[in-house]
Amino acid sequence: MTDQEIAGLDVEAVENEIGRLPDVVACRIVADSLGRPLEVHVLAHPGKHPKQLVRDVQSVALASFGLDVDRRIVSVVQLSPTGETPTQQVKPDRARASIGAIQSQVEGRRATIRITLSAGDTEATGFAEGSAATATRLRLVASAALDALRQLDDGAEALEVEDASTTQVGSQEVIAVTLVLLDPPHEYELVGAALARRSPDVAVVRAVLDAVNRRLPNLPGDSLA
Repeated sequence: MTDQEIAGLDVEAVENEIGRLPDVVACRIVADSLGRPLEVHVLAHPGKHPKQLVRDVQSVALASFGLDVDRRIVSVVQLSPTGETPTQQVKPDRARASIGAIQSQVEGRRATIRITLSAGDTEATGFAEGSAATATRLRLVASAALDALRQLDDGAEALEVEDASTTQVGSQEVIAVTLVLLDPPHEYELVGAALARRSPDVAVVRAVLDAVNRRLPNLPGDSLA
């Protein structure tokens, strides 16, 4: 939206529309002098994971008002059945992520990769866009896989892709992915590998999962799985 369109935005109407979501109890938006949202506070029933609620809020704002809400400004507070904010939540058993679908689209010099991962009953699609050059494709696929993983597990928010490359181990072609975990002031490297076999893209995603699946329970953040 342009600044002129934002200036004419009815913030209260946006709040009311978000408030119509089945899991939402109330919504309050803090905006600047031009009407640009600075903070979106959502009060919701328990059940649906906060990250999914954030995505619902983004979808409603975009579909109904053309307003692109940054997920980082949305905060969600969930109430217990008694109407109080839960003081303790029991984490469910962590379900490891598995590969759903891999899609690739090339337009001119740019490529878009979509990776769908699932963990238990939760599914997420990650995106990455960059050069269509062959040399950068593996890293692009790894970035899309990590983007999907961040939606499934809060611990993955601290991870970034450092490198994705092909190496030869004996007679087998292997994809190796290196991730960096930033936990200020420290940085740690996680490495995963998978046989390339028929599909290098699938191998990249498997290598990303190999790097994190046994380690996510020990990373910062709460699991969404």
